[in-house]
Amino acid sequence: MKSQTEYKLSSPPDGAISAVKFGPNTSQFLLVSSWDNYVRLYDVTANNLRHKYSHDSPVLDCCFTDAVHAYSGGLDNTLKSFDFNTTAESIIGTHSNAIKCVEYCSDVNVVLSGSWDHHVKLWDARAPICSGSYNQGEKVFTMSVCGEKLVVGTAGRKILVWDIRNMSYTLQKRESNLKYQTRSIRCFPNKQGFVLSSIEGRVAVEYLDTNPEIQKKKYAFKCHRIKEDGTEKIYPVNAISFHPVYNTFATGGSDGYVNIWDGFNKKRLCQFHQYHTSVTSLSFSHNGEVLAIACSYFLEEDNPPKPYPEDVIHIRSVSDQEARPKMTNSGS
Repeated sequence: MKSQTEYKLSSPPDGAISAVKFGPNTSQFLLVSSWDNYVRLYDVTANNLRHKYSHDSPVLDCCFTDAVHAYSGGLDNTLKSFDFNTTAESIIGTHSNAIKCVEYCSDVNVVLSGSWDHHVKLWDARAPICSGSYNQGEKVFTMSVCGEKLVVGTAGRKILVWDIRNMSYTLQKRESNLKYQTRSIRCFPNKQGFVLSSIEGRVAVEYLDTNPEIQKKKYAFKCHRIKEDGTEKIYPVNAISFHPVYNTFATGGSDGYVNIWDGFNKKRLCQFHQYHTSVTSLSFSHNGEVLAIACSYFLEEDNPPKPYPEDVIHIRSVSDQEARPKMTNSGS
């Protein structure tokens, strides 16, 4: 399914792309972190690079707190902020190991960093102070903000749910429904639950409400698998992004495909054409009309291609037909 409007961003990163994030209330500005030690701000409408700032090591994640402030962290164990208006850069704080995840909770106005040092730290966005450090028991691999809640996925297939306003205890501790390592977690915009993916071509849809009737609705499914010559090749599902209006979600895998799913009705809505290498990160814009698709080779094979595939960010218009849930029993 080729889109009428899809193009590559000019001046892409020189290393594997770890995260793409659209700014709040905009389809214009995209924040990108990369293994080349840089965080970049793109104007996707003009298709140009507006700013970039560096870390001392590869950057693993980034986020906006508002239209002009970015936060980022990575293998230098350092959380940085950058003001795109003044180009002022600040070191906010550090972890004792790599920072894998950086998220912003607008409801509580805190920045959250999750690290391989097993801790999540909360940072006051108005003043660069750490307002708490919380042990997750294992390396933090992925996390997602769900209103005032935080869902954390760690090594050992553990899922922890926290209330960001009161981190004195864990609200829920779960084990992933998926048998293999968790790769990504993203929360439904309606805040009812979350979707997680694994390295083994599976996705699970989970609900936060522990009521047994609600828990009956959770399920998992296989995806990002390609049958070739009678054998099924299974690929990691690296990226998830929710459509902010329709509660549908896109997944991106190491098979080079992007799928859009209706999680409530358990249907795949569409599949885009195959990209030239692994999809490493996805981000819908605030209105869901544009999807940023990061493609980078992630050293998944024993015999990697030479030279490595180029690092590319595709900007794609997404139609209602591709992203809106199909009405059931419409009689048509």
